[in-house]
Amino acid sequence: MSSTEAPTTPQIVADLRVVKRGCSELLVESEFVGKLARSHATGKPLRIKLGLDPTAPDIHLGHTVVLNKMRQLQDLGHTVIFLIGDFTSMIGDPSGRNATRPPLTAEQIHGNAKTYYAQASLVLDPSRTEIRYNSEWCDPLGARGMIQLASRYTVARMMEREDFTRRFKSGVPISVHEFLYPLMQGYDSVALKADLELGGTDQKFNLLVGRELQKEYGQEPQCILTMPLLEGTDGVDKMSKSKGNYIGITEAPDSMFGKLMSISDTLMWKYFELLSFRSMDDIALLQRQVKDGMNPRDAKVALAQEIVARFHTQQAARDALATFEARFRDGAMPEDMPEVQLGAGPLGILKVLREAGLVVSGAEAQRNVEQGGVRVDGDRIDDKSLQLSAGTYVVQVGKRKFARVTLTG
Repeated sequence: MSSTEAPTTPQIVADLRVVKRGCSELLVESEFVGKLARSHATGKPLRIKLGLDPTAPDIHLGHTVVLNKMRQLQDLGHTVIFLIGDFTSMIGDPSGRNATRPPLTAEQIHGNAKTYYAQASLVLDPSRTEIRYNSEWCDPLGARGMIQLASRYTVARMMEREDFTRRFKSGVPISVHEFLYPLMQGYDSVALKADLELGGTDQKFNLLVGRELQKEYGQEPQCILTMPLLEGTDGVDKMSKSKGNYIGITEAPDSMFGKLMSISDTLMWKYFELLSFRSMDDIALLQRQVKDGMNPRDAKVALAQEIVARFHTQQAARDALATFEARFRDGAMPEDMPEVQLGAGPLGILKVLREAGLVVSGAEAQRNVEQGGVRVDGDRIDDKSLQLSAGTYVVQVGKRKFARVTLTG
């Protein structure tokens, strides 16, 4: 059954609704409907691929946007392949970069990969997940195989990639090995015979290379599903450990809860769509309730409890809420507070207090810290030299002055 002949049944429509929830783009949708129809007709699950390079030892909520989609596809009965890019990590992904990304050493890759799958299994069902390492087929290629692979893609096509074009026009060096990254990621799709590949919007070029290489190797081309990049707690940059705006999935419950409560009321709805397991109907109902007068803080509490319970326990989520509320009991946090963006962190606490308008002078800032009148996210601050890194914080002076302060990376 070809994709152009695919019948659209109520089940396929329902499956497609799940697949497209929160996604940025599904290419090519008609082809994917055909793949779904064939899968339903034959009982053969689709092969869904997600590749992650272990560039850091821990996974944060930004990573779980695509992992959540993989879990949804698992629940629809398909085979998901969690691909650890141990080979491609040694090249370094140039996506979105203005300079060559330093490649990782084999030791760094091995150390990071050890925790990756264990943490991903907090989202995926391990019993229905195929875990692979792309060194399995990339290492055996050798020099001859690499040259043959490179002959299947042109420099002109490679230079269509936005970050390469920008760097070339700006005179910023592009190393030849960086061209190998999208080629090797595309070759992963050939090796795995992927029907669908997932990635962030910044991966679209690489995913499309996979489609082209599959055609070159006589395979039916994969469809691609891109997911939005999740902004971090600062509400500005995508969630990243290097930006300091991340929420790690293995963080302590209190820390995870507090960070989720620090996001803006506007960003909260994107977190609901991309991170919550609630139905879109439930989320729409919450939005209507907030519009009709419900405190948005109550919706945010529900989100924070759901996420903490997922990665810890229901009891941990209840305890985190109790701890959070106790922090603000003495000086109740206002429903609305000024939102202040101060530029790049790290920034000293005394300067933060002045620039956020919570004090009128450095002397007043210092006096309030010395007297125990300054809190950050509910914790009393007694260190005048404290530096706040990139992120979003609720900063309090005394019992009445609050500001939600964002420091960019």
